[in-house]
Amino acid sequence: MPNHSLQYIKTGYFSKLICDYLAEKELLKPFYNRFPNLENFKHQLQEKQKNVTDDKRHLLAKRILFQYGDNPLSQATLSNIDLLKEKTTFTITTGHQLNLFTGPLYFLYKIYSTINLSEKLNSEYKTNHFVPVYWMATEDHDFEEINYFNLFGKKVSWGKNVSGAVGEITTEGLREVEKQLRKEFGESENAKKLISYFSKAYTKHKNLADATRYLANTLFQNHGLVIVDGNDPALKKCFIPYAEKELTENLSFKKVTETTKKLTDLGFSEQVHPREINLFYLKENLRERIIEQEGRFYINETALAFSKEEILKELHENPQRFSPNALLRPLYQEVILPNLCYIGGGGELAYWFQLKDYFNKVDVPFPILLLRNSVLLVPKILSGKLKKLNVSIESLFLQQHKLMTKHTREISTIEIDFSRQKEFLQKQFKDLYNIAKQTDVSFIGAVGAQEKKQLNGLDTLEKRLLKAQKRNLSNELDRLKTIQNELFPNQSLQERKLNFSEFYLEYGEDLMNILKENLDPLDLKFTVLEL
Repeated sequence: MPNHSLQYIKTGYFSKLICDYLAEKELLKPFYNRFPNLENFKHQLQEKQKNVTDDKRHLLAKRILFQYGDNPLSQATLSNIDLLKEKTTFTITTGHQLNLFTGPLYFLYKIYSTINLSEKLNSEYKTNHFVPVYWMATEDHDFEEINYFNLFGKKVSWGKNVSGAVGEITTEGLREVEKQLRKEFGESENAKKLISYFSKAYTKHKNLADATRYLANTLFQNHGLVIVDGNDPALKKCFIPYAEKELTENLSFKKVTETTKKLTDLGFSEQVHPREINLFYLKENLRERIIEQEGRFYINETALAFSKEEILKELHENPQRFSPNALLRPLYQEVILPNLCYIGGGGELAYWFQLKDYFNKVDVPFPILLLRNSVLLVPKILSGKLKKLNVSIESLFLQQHKLMTKHTREISTIEIDFSRQKEFLQKQFKDLYNIAKQTDVSFIGAVGAQEKKQLNGLDTLEKRLLKAQKRNLSNELDRLKTIQNELFPNQSLQERKLNFSEFYLEYGEDLMNILKENLDPLDLKFTVLEL
């Protein structure tokens, strides 16, 4: 089975919004700036260039270098950080939660999409430079979303009671997870490398942000990846004017609500619900919503409260205590970075579509939105089994009951499709209708009822025959079901369920090289890779 791709719409796993966007449907054009193609990046950088000051560039480079601390930096990454100071340098950005040991497979696909697009643009626009950026979601507070990953059908979990921003969570307790992984991974060279990655990341660093930075830097530093933590006091100073508008004018709530209504009127779903104030108040072990009532600002679930003057004073004196939520984080990112393109999954891009009018209102260029690469990894042993069964990889994207029915019909030596019989029956009844019209029109209803009864009878016979054939062919169908379950765990996309370590154990660095070489971020198709 050669490596190939298929249209996202044919997978059945992507929303109408995303499929319409990829098809460049006219009705969605008001909700984004430019479509992701090479030519549009030239116009995007011209627009963005006017929006980024030299001071901001130098501050960004300085703070990123500070954030890396004593992490060993490759020459490629060091060079990219330094190049951020130049007017001709721009970023290509993806963001991701601080999932334990990268979480689901698509973490890798996000990063390689970002790296490969940066390289493609560096090749196309020689007078500019493009830097791949991973924006760590250090200010998220939903620990239950990130404290585990799936391995060999089981959950590897980090049990801990925490509150506040996840980036500040201590790594205490992860030695126990390391012990569990040593048993699961075994003693192979690839297993030892994985344990080394985990141990150095999570037992040698004090908090989850530092651990994640180390791990991502270790996996991707040779490709010049630059990692940014937005939870930085100096960077948040740049966001003060926007946070002030948020507190005093509820600007994002007004504009995003208007845009969301336009989207829902077109039949699309609301991805994120805007609040009157889309900021959290952030302190040690605390990240809670800011709620305004009758001119006072309350911190949810606490006794903290501020007058308007007090909260604005707090914002200017301690900007690090104000944390953008999912709707405001994209704006913060675009204010901080000389960014041209955001690469994300379908759910992420869906809430970006709600933001276009808001970005226009605050006069910040809206980035190009690019769906990250999606991949199905197919081990050769499974592709060999599929060939023997004469089943295409596209068929595996079907719901399991539809796949079983399709394959039964294809391999059955008995004709299961009664379409010809139904067509013949309908022709006979057509003659009966003519007779009824010529004799007594009161018979027409009786003829119709008889036709429906006999067609239903054929449907029942067809279903019974199909069921009988499924029993007769159960051995082959069970083999096919096993393959689909392995490639689509829990009837979901592999990339959303499995961790990279399962494949790294088998293929080692070859896995990373295959992804780097085969993911084309501008291809805009679902990728199938044989390993």
